[in-house]
Amino acid sequence: MTTHFIQQALQANSRLLPLLAGFLLSMFIATGTQAQQPTEPPDNLSAEDVEQRIENLEKPMYTPFVELYLLEESKALRKEMQNTRAELIEKVVDKELSVADKTMSYATDTVTYFFYLIAGATSILVVIGWNSIRDMRNQLTSLAEKRVNELVIEYEKRLKSIEEQLQQKSDIIHQNQAEIERTNEVHSLWLKASQETSQQNKISAYDQILDLRPDDVEALSYKADAVLEMQEPLWAISLCQRALKLAPDNGHAHYQLACAYAEIGRWEDAVTTLQKAIDISEAYRDDASVDPSFEQLRDHDSFRALIFPDTEENNTDA
Repeated sequence: MTTHFIQQALQANSRLLPLLAGFLLSMFIATGTQAQQPTEPPDNLSAEDVEQRIENLEKPMYTPFVELYLLEESKALRKEMQNTRAELIEKVVDKELSVADKTMSYATDTVTYFFYLIAGATSILVVIGWNSIRDMRNQLTSLAEKRVNELVIEYEKRLKSIEEQLQQKSDIIHQNQAEIERTNEVHSLWLKASQETSQQNKISAYDQILDLRPDDVEALSYKADAVLEMQEPLWAISLCQRALKLAPDNGHAHYQLACAYAEIGRWEDAVTTLQKAIDISEAYRDDASVDPSFEQLRDHDSFRALIFPDTEENNTDA
């Protein structure tokens, strides 16, 4: 924009220079003409007279002095215009330099202030906020670790509980499997004992059952029966008493004990024990009526009253 202004000013001065020179030249010509013309008033002259007089001029209207003067004036005017142009260019350049300097100064100040602003904000964050951020990070880290530890402990407890339950169930399953195997083996031994004809083999089978189940009352009572068949009443009494300690209401044990008492001559004990067996099950009354162990008690009144109560009542009535 400044360069365009300078160009317009120079163009305007270059147009004014010829106009000024022509004006000065016309003034000098007019001055010379007035000096050479007669003193007649020009108002009486017509245009044709003026042209006639110009054509009849015998001397030039200017002199070398006037030409030199015009040249000097033109030269001085040109120098003045050049100086003016140089001053104008210098001022414009100075102005541009000043503007550039101010622009650079403004840009430098802006960058400096912006840098100071960032530095100040960063310093504030470092001084005030960094500790808070660090504390927050530490708190979040500690909170996360605490929560994770709580979850780990909780899941460890749950897993331990599940493991204990599984262990208990596993133990129960093993116990059940062992019990099933034991039951199957006992059942097979009972079948074996029922199929044996030899009392010794039956006692061996009952012993195997008692090895598997020491508190098996049925095995004890049936072993006592087999022992009585082998004429071992004292052994049978021991087995029956052992069975009755485990199950006082076992009718078969009472019956076998009564048989053993009858074998050794303890008739009152035999009748009393047989009474207990019959109280538990009436089927033992019929068994006792045909059992060889009570052969010596057939004529005993208490035994007959116990075995044949209807007959005793009829005899009493009669």
